[in-house]
Amino acid sequence: MPVSERQLAEFADRHAWQIPFDTSPRHLAGPGDARHVTHGLATVGWILASDPLSAEIVLRSPDQRHSLQFDPQSATSAWWRLRGGHTDTEPGWYAEFGELVPAEILGSVTDAIVCPPRAEPPDPWQTLSSAGWLPDERNSAHSPDGMCHIELRPLGRRQTPSWHIETGEHGHGHPVGPRIWHAWFDHHTPPHLVSAFVTTLVDTAPLQRGMFDRTAHYSVVHGPSSLTPQQVVKAHATRLESLRTQARAARRRQRPATTKAAGPPPATEATPLRR
Repeated sequence: MPVSERQLAEFADRHAWQIPFDTSPRHLAGPGDARHVTHGLATVGWILASDPLSAEIVLRSPDQRHSLQFDPQSATSAWWRLRGGHTDTEPGWYAEFGELVPAEILGSVTDAIVCPPRAEPPDPWQTLSSAGWLPDERNSAHSPDGMCHIELRPLGRRQTPSWHIETGEHGHGHPVGPRIWHAWFDHHTPPHLVSAFVTTLVDTAPLQRGMFDRTAHYSVVHGPSSLTPQQVVKAHATRLESLRTQARAARRRQRPATTKAAGPPPATEATPLRR
């Protein structure tokens, strides 16, 4: 299901009249344009598996192992759900994300699914420390503004720890006051996906939002960007092309090595028949 020229034109029309604003910190930037995620997956061959007239969107990977569900009518606070099926060597996994998770951060996770890194992913705790996030206690840290917390903790006493990220209002308790958005990765989620999320979350570079786009909180820093609307649209198209190229390279690396066809056996002297 490649992204069509019409779909790209609709994206361009949506952004052409918007004045881009640099918006930070990222955890308060708001959802942005969901097509940052859906266009990225479609351009590398993910297939629409839901009713085109439904508010719910389900995309599946070409091998049917992975799926992404977007449900704005969800009865829970999870609007986005990512699933990976099990294989003979790897368990299945599940991750979910709230309504106001920035699309660019979620997109880094889906990008990492289709283009796994060749090197060992960075340790999330080192990434957090390098970005100036502050440790709360063992396996817990928070953003410099105190509004986003990340923890590696079990859901129950006997369960393996899983990653919990939550952004919320300032509160008097721990971790925060009323929740703004959350993300959760179960304990089977591949480490490079968690690393991609954390790395993009703590990046101090601003995200671009339209002047009147919804943000996650009134305290967000929101000012005119040096980028033009045309540059924002071009960056989207460039990202899709880059993702397509990287996905092709990743597929080539994952193909089993082919063996050369065996040639004819070496000539040998005929063995005389025994009488």
